[in-house]
Amino acid sequence: MLIKDYPAEERPRERFIQEGPGALSIQELIALLLRTGSKNESVLQLSNRLISHFEGLRLLRDASLEEMMSLKGIGEAKAIQVLAAVELGRRISNLSFHDRYVIRSPEDCADYCMNDMRFLTQEHFVCLYLNTKNQILHKQTIFIGSLNASIVHPREVFKEAFRRSAASIICVHNHPSGDPAPSREDIEVTKRLAECGKIIGIELLDHIIIGEKKYVSLKEKGYV
Repeated sequence: MLIKDYPAEERPRERFIQEGPGALSIQELIALLLRTGSKNESVLQLSNRLISHFEGLRLLRDASLEEMMSLKGIGEAKAIQVLAAVELGRRISNLSFHDRYVIRSPEDCADYCMNDMRFLTQEHFVCLYLNTKNQILHKQTIFIGSLNASIVHPREVFKEAFRRSAASIICVHNHPSGDPAPSREDIEVTKRLAECGKIIGIELLDHIIIGEKKYVSLKEKGYV
């Protein structure tokens, strides 16, 4: 069944015009990006097959050009259109989180990092470097992999703080399991960084653990 064979009120383009983008399903939105199907399937069928292959938006978010083009019916042009839209959406979601975002609470910090970190399949240890007004000067990934007190060295954490003339830092890392409950290693790393910060005069304000749409503040738990 070709797209022209669908009733006008069921075609994605017409629905977009009449009802707005919010009324369209993910399948229909991707169909608009793909524009055309193939000889053997409509663009809606191709869109549905793409979504099924990537198990929804979660895996599509990190799909490569090669992975996209491995699907029958998806050539380079179609793959680039979809991935460009994914990247545009990623950037739009971060528009409000600019370099001078102010951290007033653990929730502010979690909001700043949640979208980027909750989908990661490995642990990422990230530092936010703040000025005296708690505005973010810089964000940097320090380490990728399982957290270990001997690997996350204070030297690497505070080196950038000196370079940026930061007044304080906030450490953030994710738990790919989705459960943000702190481990023994998380607590040890936090205490070690807090002690070093006191010695050199750059305060560790908090250590936030990101899970699936939830977080834990180690400051609120009393470890900072």
